[in-house]
Amino acid sequence: MLAGLDAAVPATLNARAMNCEVRPATCDDLPAVLEIYNHAVLHTTASYDYEPRTLEHRTAWFEDHQRTGHPVFVAEDAAGTVVGWSALNRYHDRMGYRFTTENSVYVAEAARGQGVGGLLLAPLITSAKELGLHAIIAAIDAQNEASVRLHAKFGFEKVGLFRQVGYKFDRWLDVVYMERIV
Repeated sequence: MLAGLDAAVPATLNARAMNCEVRPATCDDLPAVLEIYNHAVLHTTASYDYEPRTLEHRTAWFEDHQRTGHPVFVAEDAAGTVVGWSALNRYHDRMGYRFTTENSVYVAEAARGQGVGGLLLAPLITSAKELGLHAIIAAIDAQNEASVRLHAKFGFEKVGLFRQVGYKFDRWLDVVYMERIV
């Protein structure tokens, strides 16, 4: 796990997840990052994308993050398998939003519920502070109670609910907005 996490990060993370190493992502991690994301696209409402992304798309996304200084992390288990990833993303391109970021946290299906999400969210908060950012926004499907609980555990507060703004799997979806001032 990364050193230097601040006091606002929960001290109690699932012991099983502690066997994971969280580190900055590299280009070599992108196929695993893509696989985790595409699984979420096809099987969950964690993303409102309908179609899986390509490796070319994910590579361009990663290169943009490197260019803009937005971190991407991966969680790797003891066997060296990437079991999750997280990132800080531009919230909007307009200059007035430059101190605000939106986060992403995705965990492989087999690793969910084991504390990996917390291991991946923690370095995003630390990184946001180091980058001089002021607020982190999380846009979460309202039925994703695990993600809402995870963000609340890390000091995010619910600041809004947008009703029926997404549509996937033949139903309307609500989005909870959560925010943490860093």
